[in-house]
Amino acid sequence: MLGRDFSVLAVRARDAYASPMPFSYRIEHLGFAAADPASLADWYCRVLGGRLVWNNGATPPALFVELPGTLVLEIYPSSSRAPETGLNHVAGFRHLALRVNDLDEARQLLESRGVQFQDGVKPAGGGGRVQFFRDPEGNLLHLVDRPSDAPLARL
Repeated sequence: MLGRDFSVLAVRARDAYASPMPFSYRIEHLGFAAADPASLADWYCRVLGGRLVWNNGATPPALFVELPGTLVLEIYPSSSRAPETGLNHVAGFRHLALRVNDLDEARQLLESRGVQFQDGVKPAGGGGRVQFFRDPEGNLLHLVDRPSDAPLARL
């Protein structure tokens, strides 16, 4: 994409959203495959304070876990594993950002529950701070806090 005129792309993106949609979007759930869905669902409940809301009863199971707030995770059996799962620079969905009011407080609590954070706290795109960690299957997550004047604070 070298030499691409990004200002033209920005105008096209702005114009594409000029007409309001007759409906709104809301994330219903985020689904991802796991080598061991039951163990991973247990981790999200134990470590991140989730609550199991559905189990299909199969072996291995497909499960829905509700995290504090409005996020629901669907965890289902995988048929294979890609080494790129937790690489943030590979195309596709790459991380789950969890908004918290106080990154330092949330990090301390998760560390007490065995989470090992990567690197240090970094500036967040859109304002604020982030810190990355992985779940037991290598999926990349991060905590993010934003000051009230940050461009993304209202979201």
